[in-house]
Amino acid sequence: MKLGVLDYGAGNLRSVLNAFATIGHPAKLVAGPADFDDIDTLVFPGQGAFGDSVRIIKQNQLWDPLKAWLADERPYIGICLGYQLLFASSEESPGVEGLGVAPGRVRKFAPDSGLKIPHMGWNQAEWTPRAAALHEGIPASSYVYFVHSYYPEVEDENLIACATDYGTSFASGIIKPNLVAVQFHPEKSQETGLRLLKNAVGLFS
Repeated sequence: MKLGVLDYGAGNLRSVLNAFATIGHPAKLVAGPADFDDIDTLVFPGQGAFGDSVRIIKQNQLWDPLKAWLADERPYIGICLGYQLLFASSEESPGVEGLGVAPGRVRKFAPDSGLKIPHMGWNQAEWTPRAAALHEGIPASSYVYFVHSYYPEVEDENLIACATDYGTSFASGIIKPNLVAVQFHPEKSQETGLRLLKNAVGLFS
């Protein structure tokens, strides 16, 4: 298994690389189009704004190979922004097109909810039966680490791997035969996060 972590000049790359090394799956950085040829599974971690990230990814000539990777249904692990960009659009950046792989859009948490925004810190992920292989060895209501102000509104419930409540219940992860993507940060979620990454890699081995 040859893992590649998308490097577009943003995101928490070092901790993600360290997490994969810890579980015995060292990863290389994917910084240009040619780098896609040397990997089996693509990991897209991310921090930052939806629109700015799309712009930078396009500037770095990573957008087209990224879309082609997903269109070919090759193995993909998305983290935080790498989850949100799978949708067609986001309220964070009106008019900016996402990858459109998953049906739905990214919404902002309601400012009148009385909750702190961004949603930052530990919260529970309630796993669904369809994601049994992904959360093997992880408690059904496990705590994971979040940092985000926007959340995906998933239209196809059959994709939902886990859900989290923060003023509203939202899909904090989705799963497809070739794809796992989560809103939280496994690399910051201690043993639970490492086990999740190990399970995700195992799905594609």
